[in-house]
Amino acid sequence: MISFHAPTPLWNITTKPNSALHPALLRCASQTRRERTSRTLEKEHQWLPRLAPLLPLAIPVPLAEGMPAEGYPFAWSVYRWLTGDDATMGRITDLRQLATGLAQFVAALQRIDPTGGPSPGEHNFFRGVPLARRDASTRAVIASLDGEIDVDAVTAAWEEALRAPEWQRPPVWIHGDLDSRNLLVENGRLSAIIDFGGLGLGDPACDVMVAWKVLSADTRDIFKTQLAVDEATWVRSRGWALSQALMALSYYTLETNPVLVREAQRWMAEVLC
Repeated sequence: MISFHAPTPLWNITTKPNSALHPALLRCASQTRRERTSRTLEKEHQWLPRLAPLLPLAIPVPLAEGMPAEGYPFAWSVYRWLTGDDATMGRITDLRQLATGLAQFVAALQRIDPTGGPSPGEHNFFRGVPLARRDASTRAVIASLDGEIDVDAVTAAWEEALRAPEWQRPPVWIHGDLDSRNLLVENGRLSAIIDFGGLGLGDPACDVMVAWKVLSADTRDIFKTQLAVDEATWVRSRGWALSQALMALSYYTLETNPVLVREAQRWMAEVLC
């Protein structure tokens, strides 16, 4: 038996294809596959209902929480279903609307009172920490990819990002994992944001990096202007995007995760162009 924290009706469950790494999405449940992800579910149950009314785009809202029991050792959750396809599967027809929608979402998230919010840590994969905290691991990955990437160009871009001043103001709310896999699209337009496992408080550059992940050069300018991103944060965001691309390319292959590998290759190309 699986026990619930809330009275729960019996739902029919169908699977939904996705390219995310941690939750398995079902047509009424999010089933964790790692113990660490169970801890992120607790965070989502605490914070998503509070954040949702303050945001301009739909986000998942927890409806019930399943507890570990015989046959499945981790917690799992039921969320309100959001229609649409993730942006790796759905076609975005209006990149200007995407840039504007993302800027409005990130700005609204940053304006929310951070009191009591979680600092970066294992629960959100340390998203939002100072960029320098990623230096050793990023340089190690650059070295491991020698022969597959332009090491000199990548190192120069990484070091430029490290030279940018750190975020000196109070930490803000960050989603922590904004990329095409976590953007829902309906009728070619951005409609919702999903997967808040990276949620926490930290450096806004961690969310600004979405500009390098999903936008073109001209629509990045729209995003930057509408969000009023300062230059240091903009440069750090390039570093975040580059570091994440490198980590993905060092771990996955076209055989094990073709969607993410192609995405990471594109992120790096946008940063270096």
